[in-house]
Amino acid sequence: MKKTILAILSVISFSSYAQNTVRVNEGAHQVFYNVNSKGAGRALTYDEITGSPYVTKDFKVAKVADDYEKVPVRYNSYKDEIEFQKDGTTMVLPNEPKFSRIEILSPKQTLVWADTGDDMKGYFFELAGGKNALYKKVKTRFNDLVPAANSYSQEKPASFSNAEPVYYIKTEKGFIKKPKSVKDITEQFPDKKEAIETFVKSNKIKFGKEEDLIKLVNFLNQ
Repeated sequence: MKKTILAILSVISFSSYAQNTVRVNEGAHQVFYNVNSKGAGRALTYDEITGSPYVTKDFKVAKVADDYEKVPVRYNSYKDEIEFQKDGTTMVLPNEPKFSRIEILSPKQTLVWADTGDDMKGYFFELAGGKNALYKKVKTRFNDLVPAANSYSQEKPASFSNAEPVYYIKTEKGFIKKPKSVKDITEQFPDKKEAIETFVKSNKIKFGKEEDLIKLVNFLNQ
């Protein structure tokens, strides 16, 4: 009996040890916490800039790929990068297909990498999944330091600010960027035209509301 238990524990231990880890030689690189500033005439560190380039500054444990260990991550929405911590060092996750879906465990969130065919391609928050999906692009802008015009005025400090989120509906035919009307949807779902129009009208769907877009995408997946 003891031999059997030891054998099982050995298998479990080996399986855990054999799990892949994210390493530097897989394309990860160290994070540089600075931004080039023309106003200051030098690179500014994140600490010198008001606001934050992170959606959430704290690291959260996440599954970054199948058969890889779970690691603490956070999303840099200024650089559009996933940072992770390993052995006390903060690195950037390689931009590779195997790391294209990041599942944060708590609070539950999913980031996916998608090529939308425009300047927004990169990481998106997945708000609704399935055959059709709703993606949300979160971008942070850097507003450079503005020196004082004269001795009577004050300089305007450098800051990070959030841009308006941009929503995409991913379908089998491509992406619907910033859907504004029922027509934007029915053009890709002509066979569901009447059903979509009825759903939008009866549920008073507003295309500028995130929760309504989630309802709509969930309906498209039925």
